[in-house]
Amino acid sequence: MNIQLTALHYVYLAYIVLIIAVMIRRRDTTIICVAGIMTIGLLATETLSGSVAGIFSSFIYATKELLSTIFIISIIVAMSRVLIRTGINEVMVTPVTRFIRSPQVAYWGIGLIMMVVSLFFWPSPAVALVGAVLLPVAVRVGLPPIGAAIAMNLFGHGIALSGDYIIQGAPKLTADAAGIPVTSVMTASIPLVIVMGTVSTLTAFWMLRKEMKSDSPVHSPDSISGTRSMEPSSSSEAVPTTLPANQPVQRQVMSPRLQQAFALLIPLLFAVDVILMFVLKLQGGDATALIGGTAVVILIAVTLAAHRHAGPEETTNYLIEGFQFGFKVFGPVIPIAAFFYLGDAAITELFINPLPEGSHGIVNDLGVALAGLVPLNDTVGAITMTVTGAVTGMDGSGFSGISLVGSIASMFAGSADSAPVLTALGQVAAIWVGGGTLIPWALIPAAAICGVSPFELARRNLKPVLLGLTVTTIVAIFLI
Repeated sequence: MNIQLTALHYVYLAYIVLIIAVMIRRRDTTIICVAGIMTIGLLATETLSGSVAGIFSSFIYATKELLSTIFIISIIVAMSRVLIRTGINEVMVTPVTRFIRSPQVAYWGIGLIMMVVSLFFWPSPAVALVGAVLLPVAVRVGLPPIGAAIAMNLFGHGIALSGDYIIQGAPKLTADAAGIPVTSVMTASIPLVIVMGTVSTLTAFWMLRKEMKSDSPVHSPDSISGTRSMEPSSSSEAVPTTLPANQPVQRQVMSPRLQQAFALLIPLLFAVDVILMFVLKLQGGDATALIGGTAVVILIAVTLAAHRHAGPEETTNYLIEGFQFGFKVFGPVIPIAAFFYLGDAAITELFINPLPEGSHGIVNDLGVALAGLVPLNDTVGAITMTVTGAVTGMDGSGFSGISLVGSIASMFAGSADSAPVLTALGQVAAIWVGGGTLIPWALIPAAAICGVSPFELARRNLKPVLLGLTVTTIVAIFLI
């Protein structure tokens, strides 16, 4: 599999290194990403006008790709605000607090529930379901919002999505590309997913407990209480809280009987959504749309019941607040996502295919080139598959490069027994990195629901995920 690397590939790689370095220094990367888009546009079109126009076009492309996530976050936040202001939220979570009585139970409880729901419906709709119901409970018992986000992230976008044992989208893509049965990849992935999940979640929990014991102010439950987050970040990375900063919760009077009725009805409606997803086999965008539509119906019903004659106007106000929140959260992310989307399909759509014939996209080409630099044996193959999977996941999708990972795994496999292990290892690495645990814009659903910065969440996940990938690679070497 020979891929010709061009100046576009090397410039893109240089900007990736620069962006990562700036992120590590906790500085804003927007200007660098725009400069990267402009440079790539200049190389691709060989005109200054095409390069400048490419900046705006790439922003539009990124927004279109992220639009469904922006909408579901905005609508869930709008619904959450009316539930908080009417007191329904407190009544709704009271029964759950009997079972979740400590931050430790909250972390593992949220994580395991998120994993189970994600196995059936994928993580994006699961975040909306789990976050809306369990986040208030978790914060009440002492788990900081960042802890809830980490749990939802690692268990959902990490463990559930990398195994994908129910929907089987990921293993089918990698298995078909490797030319082996899906069942063999799924079987080989079980110990790898277990090791990866155990190491990363335990490491994250241990780090979180150390920080909680130090009583750091970053654990202020801002997304529930309405106070400003004290989490250190640059102004461009700060994520607004669920309620406006430094403003008290404005209570809207509602009778206890009506509060209790809605507190029963709302979880019931979401439970019906789960049943419909299972019966109608709704996944991904379809499942998210069902949850979003249900949230809008709940928002309207509660607002009309609480505000009565002013209900129509207040409904619009809640929606405005929700969308203001959503677009404010995504503001610093869109330029970064726009740059990284150029590593995949966006570059051919925006710049009329400037890549050489046979190219799979800039990021995937770099992965193939990396694989071609190392000797073909199982041990080096395992290490290379992890790195290659991680590289192909840097576009923030997780799925875009796993077919390529399967092809490379078949090339490195020294025997029929090693092919499934290498394929599963590349799948795990690609999805853990790109599916939503390390790339900031892929982290936005969990980060926004919990009212924390996606950049800060990515930094918190970095050590647990890297340690998990290291241990998982070592285990894979012994399994080959």
